Amino acid sequence: MDYETLINCFIAVFKHYKTGDLYIFSVCKLQNDFDEFVKFLNINKKKKEWHISYNGLAFDAQITHYILDNYHWLKESKAEDIAGTIYDYAQETIGKSNRREFLDYPEWQMTIKQIDVFKLNHWDNPAKRSSLKWIQYSMDWENIIDMPIHHETMIETEKQRDIITTYCINDVESTEAIYKRSKSDLQLRLELSKIYNINLVNASEPRISKELFTFYLSKELNVPRQELKRLRTYREIIRVKDIILPYTEFKTPEFKLLLEKFKTVELDPENTKGSFKYSVHYKGIRTDFGLGGVHGAATPSVYKSDDEKVIMSSDVTSFYPNLAIRNEWSPAHLPKEKFCALYEWFYTERRKIPKSNHMNYIYKIILNSTYGLSNDKNAFLYDPEFTMRVTVNGQLSLMMLYEMVMTEIPEAFPIMHNTDGIETLILRKYIPQYMEICKKWEEITSLNLEHDTYEQLILADVNNYIGISEYKKVDLAHWRDMKAKNPHYLYRVNGNKFYYASTKCKGRFEFNNLQLHKNKSKLIIPKAIYNYFVFGILPEEYLKTNKNILDYCIGGKSKGDWQMVARYISKQEPYEDKLQKINRYYISNDGKKIIKVNSKDHREIQLEAGRWMQTIFNNAELKPKWEDYDVNVDYYLNAVEKELDNIIGIDSNQLTLFN
Repeated sequence: MDYETLINCFIAVFKHYKTGDLYIFSVCKLQNDFDEFVKFLNINKKKKEWHISYNGLAFDAQITHYILDNYHWLKESKAEDIAGTIYDYAQETIGKSNRREFLDYPEWQMTIKQIDVFKLNHWDNPAKRSSLKWIQYSMDWENIIDMPIHHETMIETEKQRDIITTYCINDVESTEAIYKRSKSDLQLRLELSKIYNINLVNASEPRISKELFTFYLSKELNVPRQELKRLRTYREIIRVKDIILPYTEFKTPEFKLLLEKFKTVELDPENTKGSFKYSVHYKGIRTDFGLGGVHGAATPSVYKSDDEKVIMSSDVTSFYPNLAIRNEWSPAHLPKEKFCALYEWFYTERRKIPKSNHMNYIYKIILNSTYGLSNDKNAFLYDPEFTMRVTVNGQLSLMMLYEMVMTEIPEAFPIMHNTDGIETLILRKYIPQYMEICKKWEEITSLNLEHDTYEQLILADVNNYIGISEYKKVDLAHWRDMKAKNPHYLYRVNGNKFYYASTKCKGRFEFNNLQLHKNKSKLIIPKAIYNYFVFGILPEEYLKTNKNILDYCIGGKSKGDWQMVARYISKQEPYEDKLQKINRYYISNDGKKIIKVNSKDHREIQLEAGRWMQTIFNNAELKPKWEDYDVNVDYYLNAVEKELDNIIGIDSNQLTLFN
């Protein structure tokens, strides 16, 4: 469902998720469906039907319940006056929401139950915040349309009213598509709500973690949930030297100095951002440290295993949760014995349950989110010193492993380390020694390591790489199942033996099953790079075979005082059209320049600088022939070449030599 509120026109569109029936209501001087609309809402209440929306809890559902509560006097007004009153309330609601004030109707008070796919997917989080238009772009929706008529426009004609209705229907149908993608997540939340008697229908993953941890800890401590939720530990200062684990020690000057640097740090818990930055140069690699994590990587290249050498990958199992469990840490306002026992229970229970079981996923959420909630003032787990214990000691412990491997394995070469693991190129003959070092580290830290090996590691930097595992032998049934589920992996048959090699893409090389809030622009580039390194297909050949125009598309956003325009360049005087806030486009041989113009100071920013022209593709109209799109292949090939040149230091004309 979706509402459109204009100054003298109100449109409501509903689509039944099973039958597909559309219910459209207009309240304006052209048509007054107000009584029918309220009857419809009351039927929803009587039948206990749910409303499924995008950001409905903060907007549409507020309007729904305002109308239900005030129908008795609203019905006496003229249609345009009713629409005007609803409009005023809608603007007031938006203002409250923007100011983060309490809204009139909390979810628990609503008489029509709500499923809000915006909240459920945590797209209200600042790091993931996404409008419906952006999600439409991300899921390759056919029509990305901004509201075509400004909300302050007086609606006078049926044509205007129909334009708004068509727009609203498009939003409803895209919301339906998001709902279908979210059904398994919703089903899980419905089951959890029933099991724990807590409304988790629209809960984000961190909120699920918070609520379930509260539920179990409340039982364990025999403290009411509401009382537990009020607890916090506030700190005036955090002295890092007081929280470093006693087993922490180093042998090399570089890491000894690192430890001393950490010991000098005193933190203001209210302002930790950027409070500590330090870099260590060791074995030809710069490793960067902060308060949140550690990362370092060798120069960009393709690192390979062979008959003599192997890339070892070692990750700490559930690193942050186990640091707390093994060292008996808890937020100071919670008894550590009870907290750690419960935390460990989640960890051990998860290990017993297969990944296909949804409770495995729930326990994973709880384990991973608890650390983050310790740094969230809105969470009952808040204690910033607990957060720092985990992150500081996590970095130092991992660096102990790094130093041990580097000093004790002859010719060991460090490729990468990041937060919870290290990748190292060693001679195969030293694998037993490597494993002994890891075992020794596990004994010192009481943590566990998981190991794997890579066939290749295609490294741009620590956050952007492609990993190809060494081939693993499986039976035929497993091999076929893997092939069906992961067509991007490598598969090999040798007689009656079956092998597969998994692949992992990180950062800008990700292209498969991207989360919808992420930017999927120019997927053709990571796909071409992947196919080159994994399957040996030259980029120009891959681009000839990939004729999915949406893989070439780019998403552009404008916010605040910035207006996007399409500027037509011609021999006559140039002219331009205003564009909507979010636009889908691709690079074409002919077309126009998309430019962001600041309405206050008239600054201009080209979305694609230089000679490149763009074609707007908000309406994804499929063309009969590929050539009709007029895609500028050079643009995409140049981008691929730039990435390859960064990694292997050669241009596209030399690729056949490398391959």
